Amino acid sequence: MLREIVEVLSEKKMKKKLTLEEGLNILNEGIAKAMMILDGYPTSTLFTCEEYMKLYDCVYDMCVQHPPYEYCSELYDIFQKALEQGITSRVIPAVKDKSHIILLYELWHMWSKYKIMAKCLGGFFLYLDRHFVEDRKSASLSDLSISCFHDLVCVELYPKLLEAAICLIHEDRDHNSVCKDLLKNVSTFFVEIGRGSMRYYENFEGAVLSNTETYYNYLVPQWLQHYSSADYVLKAEFCLNQEKERTSEFLHQTSVEKLLRLVHGLLLGQTANQLHEKQKTECGDSSLSYQDMLSRCAGLNLGERA
Repeated sequence: MLREIVEVLSEKKMKKKLTLEEGLNILNEGIAKAMMILDGYPTSTLFTCEEYMKLYDCVYDMCVQHPPYEYCSELYDIFQKALEQGITSRVIPAVKDKSHIILLYELWHMWSKYKIMAKCLGGFFLYLDRHFVEDRKSASLSDLSISCFHDLVCVELYPKLLEAAICLIHEDRDHNSVCKDLLKNVSTFFVEIGRGSMRYYENFEGAVLSNTETYYNYLVPQWLQHYSSADYVLKAEFCLNQEKERTSEFLHQTSVEKLLRLVHGLLLGQTANQLHEKQKTECGDSSLSYQDMLSRCAGLNLGERA
């Protein structure tokens, strides 16, 4: 047994050192196959277990070889360039010149495939996370993959994405859209692309609230003019219930509560005096007394903690 161990160790010791060029020849084949994930190919059809391990072993050997054959820094750069190549050759052409709902669909479609590709590539280069990244205080492979997509795609497209998402919400509010799953995906994307920060989602939330305020500020004067006080309150109750049901499907619960408080204030808070005066002038309309109206308003459910 001891002799066998010595033989194995001797074989490893005598193993020919991989040069950077030789390693790249092996890795480039795997990287080219990984790029095909962005074209829709499943990972399982591209790599056998043996091929995957060969690529992992290649990176491992190039990391643990003694200088000048230790290539951790170079491999980290190769991983980043592979991500960037996938983005520039596949992702950007797919979303370029798209707008509105098509842009949102294409972005989510490519983002989903890109995450799979990045995970696949990350498996080849996994040893960097365990060795090089921690030592050099560099971004993890996962964080680097998000950073590349953010810098090359999201920075430029973010205003268009936000505009398209708000437009879709507006259409959904007017019952012209059945894209709630897409809105949920867009909301998820804004969280994921933030690299641990909620900044993009919070910007999205702020835009939703602003659009909601504009929407109801436009409608309230018309409703006050054309509806009785009783019908107005019923309309307000219906809108609040609809907003809660709709936004709960794609916003975080805290965002839903903020939106419902906003809508409640716009529809019933700032119009209370006008509704009271309107109710007093409505001769013969006793379908809903003012006290009943106040009770109904107070009883509207704005959310779990509102």
